[in-house]
Amino acid sequence: MNRMQWKTHALLLALGLATTGQLATAAAPKPQPGSVYDQRERDWRNGAIVYQVIVDRFAPAKDLAAKRALYPAPKRLRDWGEVPAAGTYLPEYKVNSAELDFWGGDLASTTAHLGHVRRLGAQVLYLNPIHLGWTNHKYDTLDYQAISPEYGNRDDFRRLAAEAHRLGMKVVLDGVFNHMGRNAPAFQQAMADANSPYRPWFAIGPQYEGGARVWTGFQNHPELNLDHPPVRRHLWLDRDSVVRSYLRDGADGWRLDTAFELGPRYLRELTDAAHREKPGSLVIGEIANYPGEWLKGQDGVMNFTLREILLDMARGTTTAPAASRMIDRLIGDAGIEPMLKSWTLLDNHDVPRIATQVPDEAPRRMLQALQFTLPGSPNLYYGAEVGMTGGADPANRGPMRWDLVADQHPETVWLRKLIDLRAQHRALRVGDFRRIDAEQLLAFERHTDKALETLVIIANPSRQTVRERLLVPNPWLMDGTPLRDVLGAAPVGFGINHGLLSVELPPQSVLVLQPQPQPMGGYSRYKNVR
Repeated sequence: MNRMQWKTHALLLALGLATTGQLATAAAPKPQPGSVYDQRERDWRNGAIVYQVIVDRFAPAKDLAAKRALYPAPKRLRDWGEVPAAGTYLPEYKVNSAELDFWGGDLASTTAHLGHVRRLGAQVLYLNPIHLGWTNHKYDTLDYQAISPEYGNRDDFRRLAAEAHRLGMKVVLDGVFNHMGRNAPAFQQAMADANSPYRPWFAIGPQYEGGARVWTGFQNHPELNLDHPPVRRHLWLDRDSVVRSYLRDGADGWRLDTAFELGPRYLRELTDAAHREKPGSLVIGEIANYPGEWLKGQDGVMNFTLREILLDMARGTTTAPAASRMIDRLIGDAGIEPMLKSWTLLDNHDVPRIATQVPDEAPRRMLQALQFTLPGSPNLYYGAEVGMTGGADPANRGPMRWDLVADQHPETVWLRKLIDLRAQHRALRVGDFRRIDAEQLLAFERHTDKALETLVIIANPSRQTVRERLLVPNPWLMDGTPLRDVLGAAPVGFGINHGLLSVELPPQSVLVLQPQPQPMGGYSRYKNVR
C-alpha cells in the first residue's frame, strides 16, 4: 500500500469498515433485522381494512325533499325503507329500469357517517363511482371531472376526504376508464360529427351494433379507445387528468373498474402516474383472472381467485388440502408484497352478499376468519356489520340498514373481534405466509422476524370433528411452547413438541394459535432467538 492507502486503511479500521488483512470498501448499511416488516407497517396499503360504500345507498341525505328535482323521470327516488327490485329493459334509454332507482344518499351524508366506519375499525373508505353519470351506479360516466349532482360537487368530495383523513382513514375512488356512458357529450359529439376531435376517442363504425363498440354488449357503455394518446392524457397522464387531480383533491388511491381491459402496459402507465402525483398512493385493479402477472402493472388486485377458492372449500366442492395448495401457489406466484395490498373480498356490489351466499353462521364465520387472517386487505361491503342480505344485483345494493346498527349486534361484535385481532397482531397485517401440510384441514402460518409473533391458523371446513397431527415447519418455535387460541379462546390447550402440533377442531371452525412461553423464573428459551 502507498502512504495514502495506509491513511485510508487506518481510517476505515477506526470506523470498523476494514479488517487488518485487506483494504475494505465502504458499503451501504445493511438492513437491520426486522426492517422489512417495519417498512411494511409504515405503508398504509399493506393489510388495511377497507369499507366499501355506494354513496346513493349508504346514508340518506339530510333534506331529500330539496333534492327531488335531481331525479327527473324516468328516474325514481325511492323511500329509504324500500328494497331494490329487478326492473325491465327500457330500449329507448338502453338501460334497465332498476338502474334508474335512487335512494338519495350523497357525499355530505356519507361524510356525516364516517364516524361509524371508523368506530368499526376500518382504515380505508372505498367509494363506488361518484363521477357524473346518468344511472344510479355511475359506471356510465358522462364527465369524469364533475361529481354527479345527486351526490354533490368537488368541494363536497374535498370535505369528505379531509374528514376521513382527520379520522385517520384513507379514501379510494372507483375509476371507470375502459368505457363512458352513451349520454356523455363527448360520445354524442363523436357519433354526430365524423370530424369531431372526440371521434378517435371511441371505436365507431357500421360493423358495431348501435354504431360503436360497447363493453360486453351493454349499449349504454361505449368503450374508450385507450390507444389514442389524448384519451390517456385526459384520464391519467396530464397534471390536470382525472387520476392526478382527484389525488390532489384528497383521494389516496384508485380502484380500477374492469382493469384487465386496460392491459398490463396501460395499467403500469396509470399506476406510475398516480405514484408520481402522490407517492404511496394505491392502485387496485378489478381483475377477475388469476392475479399472477397482472400484479406487475398495479399495486394489487381485488382477489376474486382467493374468494372463489374459499367459497368452494366452504361449499365442499374443493377439499381443504386442495384449497391449501391453491392458496400457496397463488401467493407464491403473486409475491407477498402485492398480496398484502390486494383486497380480500367475500362480497361486493357485483355478487350476492355473504349472508345470502352462506346463510349458516358457522361456515360464514369460518370464511370471515380466513378473510382476516390470510395475507391481504379485507374488504367489507357496507352493511356486513349488521348482516345485510341480498341476492344478485340489484338486491345486493339495498340501502344501509341503520335501524339495525347497534354495538351488540352479533355480526358487529364478530367483525370487531376480527378487526381487533388484526390490530393486535402484526403478523396478520404484514407477516409472511407459510403453508402447513394437512390431510383434512386448511392450515398455514403467518410470521414476522419475531418468533413469538407467529400465528398458526387452522380451519376445519367439514361437518365433522377432525383430529390431526401437523408439522409446523418453523425452526424458531421452541419445543414445549404452549399455544393459545386468540380468536375463539378454545378451552383445550395446544403445544409445539419437536415441531409437531396435535389439534382437534369442531366442524366449520377456525383456530388462531399464538405461542405463549411459560414463565420460568426469568428464564426463557427464546432469549437468544429472534
